Amino acid sequence: MDLPQEFLNRMEALLREEFPFFLDSYERPRHSGLRVNTLKISTEEFMRIAPFHLTPIPWTDNGFFYEKEDAPSRHPFYYAGLYYLQEPSAMTPAQVLPVTPGEHVLDLCAAPGGKATELASKLQGKGLLVANDISASRAKALLKNLEVFGVTNSFVTNTTSSKLAAQFPGAFDKILVDAPCSGEGMFRKDIANARAWSLSKVKECARTQKEIVLQAVSMLRPGGMMLYSTCTFSPEENEQVIAYLLENCPEMELLPIPMADGFCNGRPELANDSWKDAADQLQSESGNKRTSGYNTADLARCVRIFPHRVSGEGHFLALLRKRMPDEYMEENIQTKFADYESIFRNNSNNLTNQKSPQARKRKKKSRQTQTAISSSASSTAPVTKAERETVLSFLQNMFQFESAPEKGTDSLNNIELHGSQAYYVQETPGINKGIPFLRNGLYLGEVKKDRFEPSQALAMAVSTKSCTAVLDFDSQDERVRRYLCGETVEVDDMLSKAKEAKEAKEASQKGNWQLICVNGYPLGWGKLLNGTLKNKYHPGWRMRQM
Repeated sequence: MDLPQEFLNRMEALLREEFPFFLDSYERPRHSGLRVNTLKISTEEFMRIAPFHLTPIPWTDNGFFYEKEDAPSRHPFYYAGLYYLQEPSAMTPAQVLPVTPGEHVLDLCAAPGGKATELASKLQGKGLLVANDISASRAKALLKNLEVFGVTNSFVTNTTSSKLAAQFPGAFDKILVDAPCSGEGMFRKDIANARAWSLSKVKECARTQKEIVLQAVSMLRPGGMMLYSTCTFSPEENEQVIAYLLENCPEMELLPIPMADGFCNGRPELANDSWKDAADQLQSESGNKRTSGYNTADLARCVRIFPHRVSGEGHFLALLRKRMPDEYMEENIQTKFADYESIFRNNSNNLTNQKSPQARKRKKKSRQTQTAISSSASSTAPVTKAERETVLSFLQNMFQFESAPEKGTDSLNNIELHGSQAYYVQETPGINKGIPFLRNGLYLGEVKKDRFEPSQALAMAVSTKSCTAVLDFDSQDERVRRYLCGETVEVDDMLSKAKEAKEAKEASQKGNWQLICVNGYPLGWGKLLNGTLKNKYHPGWRMRQM
C-alpha cells in the first residue's frame, strides 16, 4: 500500500522496533466482523440460527469475525436487524463504556450508528439515548440504523456539540465521544483517506477534538463516565487531547480499561511533542511528570490498538469519570473551574478562529441544513379526536397490550401526535426549539384520511408474539428475498394453514395489515388481499437484486 512518507516517518518514531511488523500488516487482508443486536436476540440464540462461519471477537461479548463467503449483508437476518456489520476494533468503545438500563446516554458523534446501536442495546429500551451527528446526511443514516435495530427510546439530533452543551448541562450518566479524526487507523480499509492525509489535517482534527471534549464534560453529571475514542494513531489526537482535558477539567479522572490480548497501554510520554525529536528516549524522560494537577503516568490507562497486534484496525480509547465535588474540590476551586460555560466558550472561540476557510464554509452550510431539519421535524398541526381514535384503533386491533389506553378517550399514555404523524415517546428530553432533531422516540405511522398506515420503524420495534396478524417465512423461502426487493408475493399456502386460528382476527383487521417476519423476526409490513401480499416494505430499505 502506498502510504504518505511523513506518516510512515511518524509511525516509525512512534513504534520503533515494532514498525516493520506494523508495515507488514498493510499487506494482509482485513478482518470483518458483525455484532449481535441483543435488543432482539441473545448471542446464544443467534449462534444457533446463523448460517455463518463465526469466531468470537475476544474483546466483545457479542461480536464475531465472519468469513468473506458468508456475505451477511445479503441475508434476511441482516434486514431483520439481528446484527450490525462493524469493523472488529470499532466495537470496543461501546463495549467498554458501562451502560446500564434506565440511564441517560449521549453518543455525541454517532453516525453512522455502529456504536449508538450497541449503546441502545445495552439500555434495553429503558432510559434515553441521545444520538447526535453534525452532518445532516450522516444523521439520516444514523436514524435508519437505529430504526433497523428496533430502538424505541432514542432522540436523534443534528447539531453542534456546543448547542447540545448549552441545552444539556450535567444531564447524562454516560457519554461516548467517538471523535472525528484523521482516520490513520483505517488506512487499510480506506485508501482514499490515506492519500488525503496531511499533518495539517491531524492538527485541525486535534483542535476540534479539544473543543468537543470540554463541551462533553459539561454535559456529564458528577459520577458519570465518558469514553473518548478515535481511529487514529497520532499523539496529537489521542494522549495530547486527554492531557488537555485533564488540565482543563480537574474533576475528571482516567479509569483503567480491561486489556484484551494484543491491546497496548497509552503512552504518557506522548503528552507533548518531544517524542518526534527524541524517539530513542521516549520512555525514560517524562513518564512520571506531574503537569497542571494530574499525573501524566495516568495516561497509561488509555488503550491503543494496532493492526499488527490484533485482528482489527487501529483505535485509541480513554475511559474517564467525573468525580463528585467532595472528591476533588479544594479551597476556591469553584471560582477556578466550576464555570464550564466560560471554559468551553473561550476555548471554542480560540479554536474556531484557527479553523480553515473550508471548515468555516462547512460549518455555515451545516447551520443552513440544521435549520431546515429543525423546522420539518418540529412542525405540528391541530390533532382531531378522530385522528387519535384512528391511531388507537389500529394499535389495539393489531397488538396485544398489557395496559392499552382505553379506546375512544384522549388517554394516549406515551403516544403523541404531531400533525398526522404518531410517535411513541418514553422520555421527553426537555429541549427547546433551538435543537434540530430528526426523531424523538419511535415513529409509529401516519393518519391518512380515516385510516392509519404503520411505519417501517414500528415493524422493526415490535415483537412477533405481541402482534395479532403475522406472516412468518423461513429464511430459505425465496419469497423473503422477493419481499425485500419490493415485489408482490403469493401467500395462499400460508393462509390455509392458519385460516381457522386467524379467521376471527383477520375480520377485525382494517385493511388486513400483516407483519412480515423471517424465522420469527419482523421485516416490515404487507397488506393482504385475496391471498396476495401487497408489498409495504420501505422503498429506501429494499434489497438490491443481483
